[in-house]
Amino acid sequence: MSLETDFIVIGSGVAGLRASIALAESGARVTVLTKDKASESNTEYAQGGVAVVLSDDDNAELHEEDTLVAGAGLCDPKAVEALVSDGTKYVKQLIDWGIEFDRDGGKLAFTQEAAHSRRRILHAHGDSTGKEIVRALIVRARQEKRINLLPFANTESLLMADGRCVGVRFLDPILRAPRDIVAKAVILCTGGAGQLFLHTTNPPVATGDGMAMAYFAGAEMADMEFIQFHPTALSIENAPRFLLSEAMRGEGGILRNTQSECFMNRYDERLELAPRDIVSRSIVAEMRRTGSRHVFLDMTALDEAFLKERFPKIYETCKIYGLDIAKDQLPVSPASHYCMGGIRTDLHGRSTVAGLYAAGEVSCTGVHGANRLASNSLLEGLVFGARAGEAAVEDSRQLAAGSRRIEENSQSAIRDQQSAIATAVKKRVKRVMWERVGILRDKDSLQRALREFDQIAKSNLSISSKNFITLATMIATAALWREESRGGHFRTDFPEQHDEWRVHSIQRLGDEIDLSNRVSFDRTALRSSL
Repeated sequence: MSLETDFIVIGSGVAGLRASIALAESGARVTVLTKDKASESNTEYAQGGVAVVLSDDDNAELHEEDTLVAGAGLCDPKAVEALVSDGTKYVKQLIDWGIEFDRDGGKLAFTQEAAHSRRRILHAHGDSTGKEIVRALIVRARQEKRINLLPFANTESLLMADGRCVGVRFLDPILRAPRDIVAKAVILCTGGAGQLFLHTTNPPVATGDGMAMAYFAGAEMADMEFIQFHPTALSIENAPRFLLSEAMRGEGGILRNTQSECFMNRYDERLELAPRDIVSRSIVAEMRRTGSRHVFLDMTALDEAFLKERFPKIYETCKIYGLDIAKDQLPVSPASHYCMGGIRTDLHGRSTVAGLYAAGEVSCTGVHGANRLASNSLLEGLVFGARAGEAAVEDSRQLAAGSRRIEENSQSAIRDQQSAIATAVKKRVKRVMWERVGILRDKDSLQRALREFDQIAKSNLSISSKNFITLATMIATAALWREESRGGHFRTDFPEQHDEWRVHSIQRLGDEIDLSNRVSFDRTALRSSL
């Protein structure tokens, strides 16, 4: 027998929690499913902060312009306007809810990061902004009696009825068996897919399952080729790729090669404050030029007391590996960090599948374009999480949960299990993605990757492995299709950016990306097609 609720939210990061609160405030029953503990998400690992227009020398137009420039011509201006204007309101709301942003003399302390023209980044506890936002949102969500947080409930697939998403199938953590739960609508807030790559700053839960589930349900996916690689992940053998925040360069950190030379002046006049994609490629070029596996981030010119206060988590983590950020040069190299593409949505989180909404990194709202501006992701989760929740309520007023016959699930794969085969498949995919679909791409490497993925896909895969290989194939396919370099996508065989490619890649189950189908889309027109 199926469980029943009014709305289902999958994921408990900033977007999922904010969507849940918006739903509950309408009086609806909300079930939040997450495959780990409630606080485990990309949000919790966000160090850089949240960008918002609140300082006296800043304004919305400047923040919008910085976002559009970083997005390399593919941002939706209306989405960017919504992000910036609504963002101020929702961050103020967070402050009212008790979030503890860092202050200087009682006033909010703003910092600057790469590609921002003003100091507009708010931090909490130095470098633990995401963790503090999740804490505040969980406290607020638990005040809503209609929100049921269900941790360790791994969602397997979406349930469909007459072309509409009406629920999910998940593994019940108590029964250890699959169960169905039906609702008026589902909001996917499952985060990104950084774990597709061998080296990533993302937590283990960031495997992209939400994107794959939406794809198999018939949702359109947009701009999957645009992957952001963070330039400065701690690079120590047999250690996780711990993120060294963008803010470290914003505060004056210098990049040096293994010969202790500053090198960013060879690549960009903005030096260490150039956009992430440029800094990442510059580091790769310098590593190749010097024959090294890393470069160094040098913070030694800054005061030790300041560094301990400003970057407490980074300071303590580096200390574990025998590094003092105030005295030692820190070995760093790029790692996968953020997906600009995802489930194609309108300005209110509606996907192209009725009853299915998405917010946060799992979605493609048009905010980030080809390259996300630093510290816009937490803001996006807040704004579009709230918008998706409000839209789901409004669109579903005449619907009753569980009123339609559920169709047979479209996913055909064996149930997940911790097996040597599944582990081997993912390791193979991660290595191919890093080596052939990584920071530098070309036709030959992408075609070779797709041939290997096609071979893997013919195996008898588990659900999670099928999701994994499907996403890898989508990213490589879109990267092969886009014969230019733009934002986070760089083709060594097509190194220039061209106006004719100022369009979005769209993928849907059963369709092919084809040059003749290159069309731009107006996200605000999506609602009429639902």
